[in-house]
Amino acid sequence: MKLSIIITHHQTPELLKLCLKSLEDTLNNVEYEIFIADSESQDEVQQEIKEKFPKVFFLQSTNNLGYAKIANRAILRSKGKYIFIVNADVITSENAIQKMLDYLDNHNDIGALGPQLINFDGTIQHSRFRFYTPMTAIYRRTLLGKLPAGKKNIARFLISDKPLSKDNTGPYEVDWIQGSAFLTRADALEKVGVLDENFFMYFEDVDWCKRFKDKDFKVFYFPDAKMYHYHIRISYKRGNVLDLFFNKYSRVHVLSAIKFFWKHRKHK
Repeated sequence: MKLSIIITHHQTPELLKLCLKSLEDTLNNVEYEIFIADSESQDEVQQEIKEKFPKVFFLQSTNNLGYAKIANRAILRSKGKYIFIVNADVITSENAIQKMLDYLDNHNDIGALGPQLINFDGTIQHSRFRFYTPMTAIYRRTLLGKLPAGKKNIARFLISDKPLSKDNTGPYEVDWIQGSAFLTRADALEKVGVLDENFFMYFEDVDWCKRFKDKDFKVFYFPDAKMYHYHIRISYKRGNVLDLFFNKYSRVHVLSAIKFFWKHRKHK
């Protein structure tokens, strides 16, 4: 089988139906399977989805297990040469996945490939990055980010030397790509492994890309493939340190960052 598609879903059935319809409409002449990795599953949602899309495999969970755990359950069942992990709030455009598959067919050294993600107002999302440093996390969460050193650090993180553009500027190598839409290859996962389930939410994609690179696979951003993403930064409401006190997702984000830096610290 050419492709396994894994849709991570948490109680957004209307978006899930749009995602599935876009996949159905844009995947032609590709043998594929679709898994819905579902958190806090609702039986009525599964029944409705199965009626409309009878070929999908539903992997239910009564609890919210976190992104890594639900995705891994599907990865371990997948049969495709390539594995496309996508959030239920992403809508694929025509030929986007096919273009990505063709690119990986011709570049065996690439382990992870990310499309260009676009907001529904037409603006381009930041979805490819250089790796965090501890100071990046601090600058992005505090007023220190307004200082010259903070602005410089954040610009490095956002790859500001390569401005985002709707023009097809060609694929290029990055440190990591956002896990909202992530194409990888099964043979690479045999060396890299699946997602680290110690990350409940956030930084599992950063960690995965770091591990791809540690195994000598490249991570690429592929702006020629365009997808629409209904993206809400639930960990970043106020945009300052107060989020740590009033937003539980901000605290989860910071905890995941600490786990990441500790895991990848340099041993002397």
